[in-house]
Amino acid sequence: MNMDWNHFTPWTALLGGMLIGLAAAGFVLVNGRIAGISGILGGLLGTRPGPDWSWRIAFIGGLVIAPLAYQLFAALPPAQIEAGWPVLVIAGLLTGIGTRYGSGCTSGHGVCGLSRLSPRSLVATLSFMGAGFATVFVIRHLFGA
Repeated sequence: MNMDWNHFTPWTALLGGMLIGLAAAGFVLVNGRIAGISGILGGLLGTRPGPDWSWRIAFIGGLVIAPLAYQLFAALPPAQIEAGWPVLVIAGLLTGIGTRYGSGCTSGHGVCGLSRLSPRSLVATLSFMGAGFATVFVIRHLFGA
């Protein structure tokens, strides 16, 4: 893997991370809920409309609308995915299964849980980061992809 140092943008990455942290902190302060995407989306799937549907739909809608709003001011960065549809479908299914077994996703455990000093979130984050590192190592170095 090569690092494209000409296009590395630490300041925008830092600003983006700060915005994610601010949004997660604001969400928990205003709503008293963790901004875990899998839990928010999971609360919409397979259930009847209830009292908490409005904020869940607003949250998911914001995730969809934000890039569209960004596009009004600047061009979206090009998306480059070096995998076919079968790999993407399998990866998505494995991610969904992992979030169910881990009782949360990267945003729930990695952003919100770690900021609350949750030991469970620390173990979960170390587990999915370790699994990700191992997967990349196996695919790139053992399978040569």
